[in-house]
Amino acid sequence: MGMNWKTMDGNTAAAHVSYCFTEVAGIYPITPSSPMAELVDDWAANGRKNMFGRPVKVVEMQSEGGAAGMVHGSLQAGALTTTYTASQGLLLMIPNLYKMAGELLPAVLHVAARSLAAHSLSIFGDHQDVMAARATGCAMLCEEGVQEVMDLSAVAHLSALEGSLPFINFFDGFRTSHEIQKIQVLDEEVLAGLVNQEALAAFRARALSPDRPVTRGTAQNPDIYFQNREASNRYYQAIPEIVEKYMGKINEITGRDYRLFNYYGAPDAERVVIGMGSVCDVAKEAADMLNARGEKVGVVTVHLYRPFSIKHLLAAIPASVKKIAVLDRTKEPGAFGEPLFLDVAAAVAHAGRAIRVVGGRYGLSSKDVLPEDILAAYHNLTKDEPKHGFTLGIIDDVTELSLARVAVEQAQETKHIACKFWGFGSDGTVGANKSAIKIIGDNTDMFAQAYFAYDSKKSGGVTISHLRFGNTPLRKPYLIRNASFIACHRQAYVYEYDLLRGLKEGGTFLLNCTWTPEEIEAKLPALLKRKLAKQHAKFYIMDAATIAREIGLGGRINMLMQAAFFALTKVIPVEDAVRHLKDSVVKSYGHKGDDIVAMNFEAIDRGVAAPIEIPVPDAWRHAVEDTPAQAAAKQQRPRFICEVCDVMNRQAGDDLPVSTFIDRA
Repeated sequence: MGMNWKTMDGNTAAAHVSYCFTEVAGIYPITPSSPMAELVDDWAANGRKNMFGRPVKVVEMQSEGGAAGMVHGSLQAGALTTTYTASQGLLLMIPNLYKMAGELLPAVLHVAARSLAAHSLSIFGDHQDVMAARATGCAMLCEEGVQEVMDLSAVAHLSALEGSLPFINFFDGFRTSHEIQKIQVLDEEVLAGLVNQEALAAFRARALSPDRPVTRGTAQNPDIYFQNREASNRYYQAIPEIVEKYMGKINEITGRDYRLFNYYGAPDAERVVIGMGSVCDVAKEAADMLNARGEKVGVVTVHLYRPFSIKHLLAAIPASVKKIAVLDRTKEPGAFGEPLFLDVAAAVAHAGRAIRVVGGRYGLSSKDVLPEDILAAYHNLTKDEPKHGFTLGIIDDVTELSLARVAVEQAQETKHIACKFWGFGSDGTVGANKSAIKIIGDNTDMFAQAYFAYDSKKSGGVTISHLRFGNTPLRKPYLIRNASFIACHRQAYVYEYDLLRGLKEGGTFLLNCTWTPEEIEAKLPALLKRKLAKQHAKFYIMDAATIAREIGLGGRINMLMQAAFFALTKVIPVEDAVRHLKDSVVKSYGHKGDDIVAMNFEAIDRGVAAPIEIPVPDAWRHAVEDTPAQAAAKQQRPRFICEVCDVMNRQAGDDLPVSTFIDRA
């Protein structure tokens, strides 16, 4: 009912829904939330209409603080107003958030949650920013994946209007905001039909107007400030039921089951993990593994974080539960535990439930979270004295808070086709992979997932694209570790990175290079040779740069590489892939003339035939890396270069322990 399938990322899903409910958008771009504002601005410029039949009025300010002030003023004037932000941008909005909450204004902020600059800046994702805003009085709603962003963003807008409170609607920066999934898109007319018209009329009636003069924004003294602060309590008390009501309406439309706190797992679980955001999908996968071998575990996904409804949380936790691990994607130095842990521990204590609650941190700055990490959290709960304040996914050899990963069968990837692509920022690799995902997602019954591991240098930095395809929805918000296909689009990378890390037995490796088949033996590094032989890999090369120049495409190799990918993986029949690729060329470049279209058509045809298979001799198993003299020369370089920079530069920084970063001066 009112839905169709489309392939998009989390930012696009949030922008799609918010556009329907928004009259005015006050914007200022900040990574990774910028695409939301850019899409809304683009749609408005092209005349797309909101539910009121008008384009959104988009105003870009000089900073996030200015955007928040503009949102505040627009709401006071009676316009439904939205903004999009993250990280320090959200922090600059905090003064206005207190005002919007205090004045009962239904703003919606869509936040691609991101790290804060502490010891250093990071553009990547965690919950430090939204946790810094949790005392503002805004309601806070969280999504764990792209489909949930589509469905629950609507709940945020509808609930803000009926509940007369601002909502921070947040999801994991990059991990959800930039992850591409095939999802069901909600129809705007259906969404518009859910709006509480009485609440909308009441909001309009409260608008500042010379025809209805009122006094607002006063200064108050000790005699009445406290009472005024308490006068809004009933609005917060009403929010859980309002959100639950609109979740119910979305459930009716979608057939899904959204609750303030969703439980997944054994009905008689004894150990439970509680989290927010994309980690919950990873936790469900880990829970499935444990329950399949007779253990009794579960997962609680937090959707409505503020107001924190103890009643609804406790209803989601089975009566059999004895121990809980709460996972926070943030760090609050000096606190006994992170925010979600403190809330859960308080809720359990308040209810008098005999449950041991511990907390831990994970995933700061988009640090990958694997099922092995969640298994470690479950294993920790089996101990008589589970470790509290633990960390996941790192090696802490200083304060020794980390939990060691618990090994898991790598066969978990086998139900899907998993592919990795090594590219160079701005070389077209990411764009080509996005196109491939959309071709498969929008033209077949298959499901697709894409995530792009960017270097923060962006243009010029390394990009690693992670693509999965399968016949069932892909709920794996972590990087590929068991790839059936790996492509390297930049020849120099063979000397810089461990390109075949994670290539499964019998997998395929495609290298774009200028070398001839006869030169490969001399040019290929020993590490690459050993891994190709050990994994019994199929090895192909192609000289896309030369072909692109011959065609007249200059340095643009992405169409050639995309065609070669379809030819080698056979994710879909090659003839279908060629047809869809050519359709996409006409759509993208048709307005640039027949010559451009013809060149890209030729690139597709030649790309399909370009890969040359290179036999992998068994002797490569014993290929030797450095001569003794080369190894000795490396040892003479500074320790910091050898032990830190070199490790990070070959994309292995995840392996560095905490002690690496202790100041020894």
